[in-house]
Amino acid sequence: MATMTAASTPTWATEKPTALLVLADGTLIEGRGLGATGSAVAEVCFNTALTGYQEILTDPSYAGQIVTFTFPHIGNIGANDEDIEDLNPVARAGAVGAVFKADVTNPSSYRAASGLDQWLKKRGIVALSGIDTRALTALIREKGMPNAVIAHAPDGIFDIDDLKRRAAAWSGLIGLDLAKDVTSGQSSVWREMPWVWDEGFGEQTDPSMHVVAIDYGVKRNILRLLAGLGAKVTVVPANTGAEEILAMRPDGIFLSNGPGDPEATGDYAVPVIRDLLKTDIPVFGICLGHQMLALALGGKTAKMHQGHHGANHPVKDHTTGKVEIVSMNHGFAVDAGSLPTGVEETHVSLFDGSNCGITLTGRPVFSVQHHPEASPGPQDSHYLFRRFVNLIREKRGEPALAERA
Repeated sequence: MATMTAASTPTWATEKPTALLVLADGTLIEGRGLGATGSAVAEVCFNTALTGYQEILTDPSYAGQIVTFTFPHIGNIGANDEDIEDLNPVARAGAVGAVFKADVTNPSSYRAASGLDQWLKKRGIVALSGIDTRALTALIREKGMPNAVIAHAPDGIFDIDDLKRRAAAWSGLIGLDLAKDVTSGQSSVWREMPWVWDEGFGEQTDPSMHVVAIDYGVKRNILRLLAGLGAKVTVVPANTGAEEILAMRPDGIFLSNGPGDPEATGDYAVPVIRDLLKTDIPVFGICLGHQMLALALGGKTAKMHQGHHGANHPVKDHTTGKVEIVSMNHGFAVDAGSLPTGVEETHVSLFDGSNCGITLTGRPVFSVQHHPEASPGPQDSHYLFRRFVNLIREKRGEPALAERA
């Protein structure tokens, strides 16, 4: 836009960047800031989902990460108090940063309680818009998920040298136990059931079984789906011992999703899981819980190049021969070649062949890498919760539920 000075000499007004994404290699990406002011250091990943940005940003599995949304228009439906996944919003467990292509518009949904910008501020999430997210995604695909600092200053004043030093100095997610930062502070009972349009969330009053969920960063919709199938769910902190869990007399044990390096969290979680496996209690794990179950059974995990983050990932279930479209969010994976005899691979990614599920032969123990509870997202994998409940019912001599209602 041209302006005129007193001497009638044309000049060009340029927009001053109010947010930066500074990668560990020194790459500087300028944009427009929104959300919280300040800065955060984390790993940058990209997510290909078209919907569910609130669920994504509040998923505790995203702790220590900055999420780049590949879909250009994020925030159109605003934000509300229902579409969150962390158990304690005050603790702000989830992504620390977000990157968008287009500027956030005013919300256009009857469910919106606020605009996305206001909600990001409340959550303490530093965000940036107005950049070429396709180019950033291509960079991640080529070079892997970079460490970075995301910064927002409304006056556009930054100490770029300091931001570069912080990005280069951060050690990254390998060896980092983040479950301890996002887990529950104490045990609690969960009763909320899945959301129904025009009714909201139901409350369970007559449970038929008891499931203990070890919280490494559990998502609300996992607990809702368990409650919806008749389970009283007791949520316990990540460092709870096997003796304390068994004293609760559970019919089933759930190993939750969560952030960070599974080997780091496994230092204290794997011995507990091994003790629980000495019983005949059915066990079901998701995401980080899947990875640590594999470690407990003698397998290994490894950091992925770009990870899997999105709601459109094809996975094959070898137990049925069917392909399902699933939601994923993980930067570490189980090494299928490391699985010992007696541990079978049940699910595999059709994108890259990586492991997505295991079962312990002849035992009521299984886990999956993807997120079958995704809300919103594909519901192809909801049957896994019924599969877990059926293991409990089988042990009690009760008839099985249909896996797909």
